Amino acid sequence: MAARKSKLRVFSLGGQGEIGKNMTVLEYGNDIIVIDCGVAFPQDEMLGIDLVIPDFTYLQENKEKIRGLFLTHAHEDHIGSVPYFLREVKTRLFGTKLTLGLVSNKLREHGLLNQTDMTAVLQGHTATVGCFKVEFIRVNHSIADAVAFAITTPVGMVIVSGDFKVDFTPIQGEIIDLARFGELGKQGVKLFLCESTNVQNKGYTLSESTVGDMFRRVFDESPTQRLIVAMFSSHIDRIQQVINSAVLHRRKVLFMGRSMVNAVKTATELGYLSAPPGLIIEVSELKNYTPNQLVIITTGSQGEPMAALSRMAFNDHRQISISQSDKVIISATPIPGNEKGVSRVINDLMKQGAEVIYEGLMEVHVSGHAKQEELKIMHALIQPEYFMPMHGEFRHLTHHKDLAVSMGMKKENIFVAGIGEVLEISNKEAKMNGTVPSGQLLVDGLGIGDVGNIVLRDRKHLSEDGLIIAAAGITMHDGYMQVVSGPDIISRGFVFVRESDDLMNGARAVVLDALHDLEQKNTTDRQYIRNKVRDDLKEYIWQMTKRNPMIFPILVEA
Repeated sequence: MAARKSKLRVFSLGGQGEIGKNMTVLEYGNDIIVIDCGVAFPQDEMLGIDLVIPDFTYLQENKEKIRGLFLTHAHEDHIGSVPYFLREVKTRLFGTKLTLGLVSNKLREHGLLNQTDMTAVLQGHTATVGCFKVEFIRVNHSIADAVAFAITTPVGMVIVSGDFKVDFTPIQGEIIDLARFGELGKQGVKLFLCESTNVQNKGYTLSESTVGDMFRRVFDESPTQRLIVAMFSSHIDRIQQVINSAVLHRRKVLFMGRSMVNAVKTATELGYLSAPPGLIIEVSELKNYTPNQLVIITTGSQGEPMAALSRMAFNDHRQISISQSDKVIISATPIPGNEKGVSRVINDLMKQGAEVIYEGLMEVHVSGHAKQEELKIMHALIQPEYFMPMHGEFRHLTHHKDLAVSMGMKKENIFVAGIGEVLEISNKEAKMNGTVPSGQLLVDGLGIGDVGNIVLRDRKHLSEDGLIIAAAGITMHDGYMQVVSGPDIISRGFVFVRESDDLMNGARAVVLDALHDLEQKNTTDRQYIRNKVRDDLKEYIWQMTKRNPMIFPILVEA
């Protein structure tokens, strides 16, 4: 323990080598601080899964050391796991006003709000916990109140960029505090942790205000159409720009989707969103207005099956039906893994006659992440002794390493790490040393972590090949088994039984032969009986169909 106390340990439980579920940990002696606590969208093969969250095992095992959870901003990939984490670990939350306001909605839904200690910190101010002093530095992103952290530790200064870009015309607030980063760089920065999302893209990221110009153009070109705009509910600045265009064109605004309604309510109460009285209407008022008097702002920009836009596209929304008078603007870029879902929504909207505008057709979205030239600015200002790229797949982290080398950093001072891999820093050196438990937990309904690879494999098997149930009634007397009823063969997702009499009769005969064979052997081991039925039926089905459904023998003992 003495050796460990003299070193700062830095590692991520999410966001390294992957997109989403960002979570970074700084540990020194008996003090730990956690930075962000996000979720990731489930991949296509994660059938039935709602969310993917970090594995909190290490933090649960060391919860007495945790001094606080610090949040950079209020996007889902940075705050979505907060309620799940706080169920296991009670600690203080630190964030800016809007960030904590949107987190409060989540905590309220999970029944955790009244038992959570939250501290709002202004940009430019600091919070001291344990041996760490955390300064909140203003940055620009695609949501207001985003910050980076300058963390004073016993071995030196650590800067965590969070998600950022350099936006000289932000919708609200001031530009990124480049001067402060320059001051810290002159004082000396031991370690720089910087996001890598857009590192492969040359140049500078466009200002968020350019999307407002696009909205005004779309409104101008759509005098007779109803407008439906899909975006992340946390894009408060973008929502404000749609509202501004609606006011200019005398349209009423309707918000759809629970997360959208909650985010708008919170942002309005905190002063981050404004609309004139009477502009915003309820869904019950839709019938009072013609299409050209309306704009609907909705969730579903990522093709999520249960989101409002998806239900409209699939003609499954109770209040809104898509028609040829609709123009739909999808103001977002698909997160990696969501491309198929977004394409499906676009296609179904078009099938119903709507005009759909999405990235590639117009500048309906700009990134909130820094491109190469902005990243170079940060590296030039901060000039860290050590560097660890963050927030991206391995290719992003590697490209960011190359960018840092091009800026003059030594390769041996740059650490490309995966989740759970620990960087140890002392006053004299930095090196990778060991790992901590890490990975992912799958959220399915109310279950957290109870669905693993085996369950997912079974779900995939069922989805691809279907299920056959072989049920039989048996008796066990005096050490031998006797079949008294059945077997019955039930198929789900394999073949249509009414049109497969020969196959089903053959399957029934195979199961009966297997049971009679076991009768002759005086077998009473129920597991052995099930395995014999499963193996014989599996071989028969494969020979007849070259398919491999899941086979489930059921023995009912009379």
